[in-house]
Amino acid sequence: MSTFPSDHLRPDGVVLAAEAGFASAAFADAATDADSDRRVGRVIAVTASQIVVLLDQPRSGLLPLEIGTLLKVYTRVSTAYGMVTGLRVPLPGLEPSDQELKVAELELAGEIMVDPDRGTATFGRGVSAYPSLDDAVYVANGVDLALVYARPHAATAEIGTIYQDGGVPAYVLTDELFGKHFSIVGTTGSGKSCVVLAILRASMPANPHAHVMLLDPHGEYASALGEFAVVLSPARGLNLPYWLFNFEEIVEIIIGPGGHPEQAKILGEAILSAKQYFFSKTGLDKHGTVDTPAPYPISDVLRSLDGVMGSLSRPENVAVYQNLKNRIISLQTDPRYDFVFGSRFSLKDELPDILSRLFRIPVAEKPITILDVSGIPSEVLNVVVSVLCRLAFDFALWSESPIPIMIVCEEAHRYAPRDRALGFEPAKRALSRIAKEGRKYGVSLCVVTQRPSDLAPGLLSECNTLFALRMTNQDDQDIVRGAVPEASHGLMNFLPALRNGEAIVVGEGVSMPMRIAFSYLPEAQRPRSATASFSNAWRQDHDASEVARTVERWRRGIRQPS
Repeated sequence: MSTFPSDHLRPDGVVLAAEAGFASAAFADAATDADSDRRVGRVIAVTASQIVVLLDQPRSGLLPLEIGTLLKVYTRVSTAYGMVTGLRVPLPGLEPSDQELKVAELELAGEIMVDPDRGTATFGRGVSAYPSLDDAVYVANGVDLALVYARPHAATAEIGTIYQDGGVPAYVLTDELFGKHFSIVGTTGSGKSCVVLAILRASMPANPHAHVMLLDPHGEYASALGEFAVVLSPARGLNLPYWLFNFEEIVEIIIGPGGHPEQAKILGEAILSAKQYFFSKTGLDKHGTVDTPAPYPISDVLRSLDGVMGSLSRPENVAVYQNLKNRIISLQTDPRYDFVFGSRFSLKDELPDILSRLFRIPVAEKPITILDVSGIPSEVLNVVVSVLCRLAFDFALWSESPIPIMIVCEEAHRYAPRDRALGFEPAKRALSRIAKEGRKYGVSLCVVTQRPSDLAPGLLSECNTLFALRMTNQDDQDIVRGAVPEASHGLMNFLPALRNGEAIVVGEGVSMPMRIAFSYLPEAQRPRSATASFSNAWRQDHDASEVARTVERWRRGIRQPS
């Protein structure tokens, strides 16, 4: 490795700012207006990922250091950068004094190396040369921030600004973020839904032919993504005919959890018999199984049950068949299940049309499908999520050429809970399969949850980028720390003190770990998830007609008027 004198490494504001390639005029101005280096102390301890700085006596008129400030130190071959993660006085006196020793702890983030041939500087993660004891430490100025947080030479989206300087944009690397899964975690009300919107709204203009499927359990995204999205719900065109469901899924709906094994066996035989006509017509006689997504009339299943019941001689066995038949008939007549068992479903093979509608192929200027699942009966919601995730993975698996699909899974702990006694096991497997194998076939996952400690083990660790918003629960903090690289653990100490709309971002989707403030969203672009204002609502009276309208929507399964 070539070595250069440290003077050569000191950034020249005008030259290097121009060569870094900034995304905005404001960013370039930050570089040209940079102050000269401001020394804050000297190195007194060095470890593999941290350095400890003994601070100089503060000079009048200068602001003191804060947690999260970016500092720099010149090594023999580079400029190393670290973020302040701790400030302390080792031996405090009874009264504050300028004579007290003050120490700052820095977590090393990366370095800027100078290309000797081109004379340009680029920031990279990791440190190839460590500072020495007694090396001077400086505050990163405008030039440094411009270089460290410069827009990389890759596809990016601007989602906010960095904490240290509101004039410096924060970018995510589109391919790394969407291609390798990411997660958004934070306590209720910290702004997770707004982060989802900020990322999608920043990414879609440059990717007009994206394919995003967003699972919306509370119907809060439709109004915020109107120009980019199509909304599907049981009342608005979401059709998932029963024949799309595999055997485990249809058993969960018809028989229920922990269903009678004999009933499951009978149902499987009846469904396979009903599919034979389609198999013979399409040449799938030797390949079709009870799990093959092939259309069949539910009436053939009932007819098969009637035929077997008519041939039975033992009355006690007839009850098993009769109960199964009655359950199917009740589901057919239940309006809540019309999107599964509706009479409009025919023997026509609608699978290509259903997949095209779910995954926006073609996009038709609407790259996002919002699946409003708030109106789906809670007892089968996990089954529906299992079907949707399984279809996305199987479609990608069998596609000749990749059509990348991203699934945004809001409240993921509902569908993939840590407790094995909860949830629907096939839904857990579908999400886990996407997390472990999806990137090979072009299916990525965005996991959104307020309770990481309730999420199935391993799902969070498969996400290569983590957006951590304010989090006060110790168990949740421990889970998040365990999912991030050890070098980023110091940043996680900020979690309890983050403001709404702020996050610690670590992983491959960003050029370096950072604390960022997300871009402000106008009222029309925010999710309908704000906490209800009790004081405002309780100042006005409501009439009985509101109750009647609520009951009407309740009965029809429509949460919001069309």
